[in-house]
Order: sequence, then structure tokens, then C-alpha cells
Amino acid sequence: MPPVKNGQGLRTSDQLAGLRDRIRDAAEAARSTPMPELPFSAYRRFEDDGDRLAYEDLYFRRRAHVTALAAEALIDQDAQLDALADALWSVCDEYTWALPAHEMHATHFGRGMDQCLDLFAALTAQLLAETVRVCGDRLDARVAARVRTQVDHRVLSLLADDDRLLLWEGWDHNWAAVCGGCTGLAALALWEPGPRLTRVIDRCRAAQLTYLSGFGEDGGCAEGVDYWVFGFAHFVYFAEGLREFTGEDLLSHPTARAVAGFPAAVHLGGGLFPAFSDAGERTHVPAGLAHRLSRRLDAHVPSEAIDWDLSRDWADLSRTLRWAADAPEPTPPPQAFGATYLPDLAWVVDRGPDAAFAAKGGHNAEPHNHNDLGQFVLAARGEVLLADLGAGEYRKGYFDDATRYDFLHAASRAHSVPRVDGREQSAGRAHAARVRSCQPADDGISFSVDIAGAYEVDGLTSLRRNFDWRREAGELLLVDEVEAERPMPLEEVFVSRLRPAVRPDGIVWTGRAAQARLRLRLPDDCTTQVEVDTVHTTNHDGEPDTAHLLRIRTELTERRTRLAFCFEVGGVGTGGGRP
Repeated sequence: MPPVKNGQGLRTSDQLAGLRDRIRDAAEAARSTPMPELPFSAYRRFEDDGDRLAYEDLYFRRRAHVTALAAEALIDQDAQLDALADALWSVCDEYTWALPAHEMHATHFGRGMDQCLDLFAALTAQLLAETVRVCGDRLDARVAARVRTQVDHRVLSLLADDDRLLLWEGWDHNWAAVCGGCTGLAALALWEPGPRLTRVIDRCRAAQLTYLSGFGEDGGCAEGVDYWVFGFAHFVYFAEGLREFTGEDLLSHPTARAVAGFPAAVHLGGGLFPAFSDAGERTHVPAGLAHRLSRRLDAHVPSEAIDWDLSRDWADLSRTLRWAADAPEPTPPPQAFGATYLPDLAWVVDRGPDAAFAAKGGHNAEPHNHNDLGQFVLAARGEVLLADLGAGEYRKGYFDDATRYDFLHAASRAHSVPRVDGREQSAGRAHAARVRSCQPADDGISFSVDIAGAYEVDGLTSLRRNFDWRREAGELLLVDEVEAERPMPLEEVFVSRLRPAVRPDGIVWTGRAAQARLRLRLPDDCTTQVEVDTVHTTNHDGEPDTAHLLRIRTELTERRTRLAFCFEVGGVGTGGGRP
């Protein structure tokens, strides 16, 4: 059987064999290729012109270099370690293990950048510490001693010897899980039991509980599925390390069990997820994490999303090698179709065999927030038709409250939500949606949310957005009911990476996949103005991306106005042939 993407159709043993082969190839390439330098000319780019990628690309290539050589040492006791020793020595020489964008994690405490404990300094500490433990006496003692000294100075001492709380220790999102998890595991890898280890583990454990406190009872992750993977994976890695060390089981926490089910709850089918917040459409879950969640919590990651690729993240790769090998062949549950409602997150998702729908309420101060109350997506046959653009390129200002919504991806203008009286949605916790009703049905779901609170518009008293989705027919009826005390313009916006064709009988988006298409029927008495605005931008990785914004303008002249739009997904059920 030929390999199938993400391991679909292959046994775990075959996938592990293929992964080990890729590790050997990557390690051989690393031995024959020098690690990239980290010049000041790249480091300064973030401060000078806002560019993060110039430095980060070099940085992450260096970490991938070390990870490949360390993983080879893990799977092959006879591996030659000279190149790994050089790589570890070089990382110890770095000016900082943090990224330029995260300097505040040092300057806030009056520290130098050699003691800047951000996400990537923590990841580096775990990589180096566990590599030293894996290699043992095979690694030159001088290299091992230098690694121990640098991990202590740059990372562990900040928790063991300083009582000041680090910024991320109070953040109830992925930072607490990743920084706390990696730092705690680094300490467990290098130190024997004693007072300093106890202090570090206690603070890292507290950070994991802070992370869990950011979730509601439904387990939904407002940061999106990508950041669920990043944060929850490192929570699980630390939780299992803590269980081995003390016997305490953080995975028994009721919130952890709920969070573990999030990807399955919001899966759109075909490996797709809603790209709400700074997420992406196709999220991959490390195979080791998927196996451990299945074994420990009976939580099943959709098989299309399980990733057997060669990760640059040491924790993901090492746990996949260990945990997948220890786990029995997983038996995924039957494909589930139907509606999911996450009341704390205010997300609805409904998936069928051919098409899927998702929409959200929430508020405009969520972690990795986009001003997107009332946003929705439609997908068919593994392709997104009406899209959320997800994360934009992270540049200087992207995470500053004063400038974040100057960026296209975070602003409401890049989402399928109305513009009212020329105004976009506003940021802040006070700008929240109010769920009016959510009614799952045998063939779909009805969801109603008032998003008037998202807009700072005098005279707007209500903007009730009603979704009525029927999966058997592949039809979505969207009705916006607007109440206003004065006349004002309203512009509906529908976003896609597919260019719509404006026809006399409606609007048509034609997908790249067979039969993936969408038609929007306008109201019979429609007197609106319709145009398509094409926007050229860059995606999260800095690559060119194009979005097509369908704009439908109307004038609100009555106190109450009802705007109805019927979307028909092609090739689904009885409603598929019309586009």
C-alpha cells in the first residue's frame, strides 16, 4: 500500500518505521549542512521594519537541525554524535533563546536577553535538557556540562531562585502551558530531587492550572485549533512527566477531559477545521499526542488530522516515537455527522458527509482575537468555500492593542460580517455577542445571535443574525434582522479565497475540487449594490494570499429591516444541482 497523507490507512508500526527513516535522512542532511547563523542584521529587522520572519526562519532551521540529530540519538544508540555536540555548543553560544518580538519578557524584569524566558526559550531548554539525558555518557561531558549551565542560567534559575512571577504565569492560554510545561520537563531531565526542583515544578504545575482556567466547561479553545495543539500538547507532555515523577495526574482534571475532545467537536471533515481567531484551516495533531489522548482519556482526534511528519518540535517528535510505539493500534470511532454546540465558546459546527457549516458568537477580546462576531464558514468535499482567513503574518504591531486591527486578518473587514453605517466591529470585552437560541435538529442546526454589541453605532438597537443550516439539502438560510432608530447604510460582506461570479440569478463560487461549488440566491426584491473586492495579502507564513470580498450594500430606511440570503452548496443531497 502506498503512503497516505497523515498516515491514513497505514498501521502504526509502518508509520513509525517511516518516521525513523525520515529522521535518519534529516540527521544525515544536518551533518552535511552547516547550521544557519543568527546575524544581528536579521535580529534587528523586527524593531527596524516589523519583519519577524527574516530572523525566525533562521532560528527555526537551527532548532530543526538540532532536533533531527537529537532524534537520531534517541532511535539509534550507535549514532555518531560529533555533529550533535557541535550543534548543542552553538545553541549555547546564542545571544538569546527568545525571539526578538518577545524582548519584553526580559526588559520587564530588567534582565538581559540571555534571561528572556519566552515560548521558544522554554522549548529550547527542554530540547537541550532532554537531549543531554537521552545521550547520557555518549555525549562529550564538556558539552553536557555547558548545556546544564546554560539551561539553568537562561531558564530554570528564573523560577528556582527568583520569586517574581513571570508574565506568562498569569496568562490563561497557550503561553502558560508551553512555557510552564517545557520548563518543568527541562528541570526533570537535568536535576535530582531537591528544593530547587520542587520550586520549579510547583510553579510549572500552577501554570498548567492557570492554563486550564481559561477554558469553559465545554472545553472549547477560543484561540482556535492550531493553538489548541500548541498549548494542550505541552500541557499533556508536562502532565505525563509530572505523573511519572509524583503520581499526580493532571489529566484527571475534568476540564482536561473536556479540552481533549475539542478537535473532534469542531472538525468540519476532510481534515478541515474552522480557522477562527489566529488558526488555520488544516491543523495537524502530533501522532503521539493523538495516541496518548485516545489511551488515557478515550478522546479521538479525527484521523485525517493526525500528523506523522517530521516535526521541528522536539517534544512532539520524541513523544510520538515513545507513545505511539507503546500504544495499541487505535480503533477510531465511526464517522460522526451532526451538530455540535459549545455554549461557553459560542461556536456551532455541523458536519455531514459532503458539506459542513460553522459559526461563532463570543466577544472581541478573546485570546488571539479577531473582531468577528457572527462570522461563519461553509465547506464541501474537503474544500472551504466561504472562508475565514485565519492568522495573518505576525509582524510588529500585530499583538499590540492599539494597532492589531489595522491588520487585515484581525479586523472585521476580512470576515463575513456586516459593516454598519460605515463602521467595522470594535475590539474589547464589552463588544460581545448575545446568543438568542441554538436548536440542533436531525438534519442541521438553527443558531441565532445578536451582534449589535460589536458596533459603536448610534441608533443601532439590534442586529440579530439567524443561521438555519440543513445538511441534507446543503442549504444555509442567513437572515439578518436589523433594528435602527435612523436611516443608515449596511454592507454585507462574504469572504472566500475563490472569486465569485456575479450572475443575474445569483452569485456563484466554483471550487477547485469536483462538485465543490456554492450559490447565493439574493432576495427577489433585492435593490442592493453588489461588487467584488479582491485583496492581495500574505498568509501566516508570509506567502502570497488572495481574498475575494463580496460586498452587498443596502440602505436601512425602515426601523426594522430583514435581509435574507440563501446559500446552496453544490453536489449535496437534493439541493446540489442548482449552481
